[in-house]
Amino acid sequence: MIAIRNCRSRSVWDSRGRPTIEVEIHTDTAHGRAIAPAGASKGKYEAHELRDADGLGVATACAGFDREIAPALIGMDCSNQSAIDQRLIELDGTAQRERLGGNTLIATSMAAAHAHARSLGQPLFRVLAGERASLALPVPEIQIMGGGAHAHGRIDLQDLMIVPVGAPDWPTALHWCADVYRSMGELLRKSKRLLGVADEGGYFPEVEGNEAALDLLTRAIDASGHTAGDDIVISIDVAATQFYVDGQYRLSREKRSLGSTEWIELLATWCERFPIRLVEDPAQEDDADSFARFRKRAPRCRVVGDDLVVTNAARITQAATSGAIDAALIKPNQAGTLTESKAALDACTRSSIMPIVSARSGETEDVTIAHLSVGWGAPMIKVGSMTRGERTAKWNELLRISESLGHPPLALLKLT
Repeated sequence: MIAIRNCRSRSVWDSRGRPTIEVEIHTDTAHGRAIAPAGASKGKYEAHELRDADGLGVATACAGFDREIAPALIGMDCSNQSAIDQRLIELDGTAQRERLGGNTLIATSMAAAHAHARSLGQPLFRVLAGERASLALPVPEIQIMGGGAHAHGRIDLQDLMIVPVGAPDWPTALHWCADVYRSMGELLRKSKRLLGVADEGGYFPEVEGNEAALDLLTRAIDASGHTAGDDIVISIDVAATQFYVDGQYRLSREKRSLGSTEWIELLATWCERFPIRLVEDPAQEDDADSFARFRKRAPRCRVVGDDLVVTNAARITQAATSGAIDAALIKPNQAGTLTESKAALDACTRSSIMPIVSARSGETEDVTIAHLSVGWGAPMIKVGSMTRGERTAKWNELLRISESLGHPPLALLKLT
């Protein structure tokens, strides 16, 4: 038994300059620390983020931790993650963690996992891997251009990303993605269309619309010296719920509104024209039928569920069974605890769909998800772009993990 001796919380800052909660858990020999991330485009079914009356502060969340959670955890065994997480769930007592907050619970759950690993003198990914001897590094999914809620609607699509499917190992994968990032920057500078960076570090460009952005990204891949569709493929986060209004998909940059059938057809056409292999949330979060129709219409693309499934095992199983998705994001703060997040990942495995461990747009230097992706054997990880410290913290931690494992091959993906 590794008993918890002391706990504390504090308000710290995230990458958007907003407060978030950090939790520390101490044992006799070590301590673990973790920080809750925050999303910009949130699924309505995900765990509730507890904020103060101003909509920003986390003093209420910290007070709830100090008043209820900390006393309940003292003396518990931090090596028993499921028991700790179950206690957190019971203390909150609501379906979507509205009372104590999903942000409070996930920071606590992750801090307990770190305390356990450090008490054993092992990196967290090793503890999570258990008896699995052979570990692979996940393939990175890296943002090159931001839009939607991450870039003030500069384009309707929320994220234009790349996946280095041809890279043999983690260091090479990052180098290839950096090549494309720099190539995109040069194309934007030469055409005087570079306005800055989005929330996750991708470029904030001046482009005519979604199709022009996809064309530009394809050109940037080829200009980087890599082959679009072979070495590197495109992934897009549509985040369709964000521009679904009154039964129509409103494309503000293109000044038109489309019904579900028209929108699915347009999106499928883009997937035929460009080397797109993953499409996240192609339809609004309550329209699983449109997810399934898009999946049939664009068979070479993996359809990724996020707002539709919100890191919930039951919702993932239902969506997979109905044919709506063949991949799902695993965002621990959507669930509220690591145990529930792992259950969601296991639901992906049982349903033969691909789990993608994912960060949020509001991030910090916390590197827990890097360890989750390796320890849980996820084939992909989505963190953001190649820039900004809260993103590079995760990429660099995975470099260290890769080095410690002798730079093993990346997880096998079937995207091309």
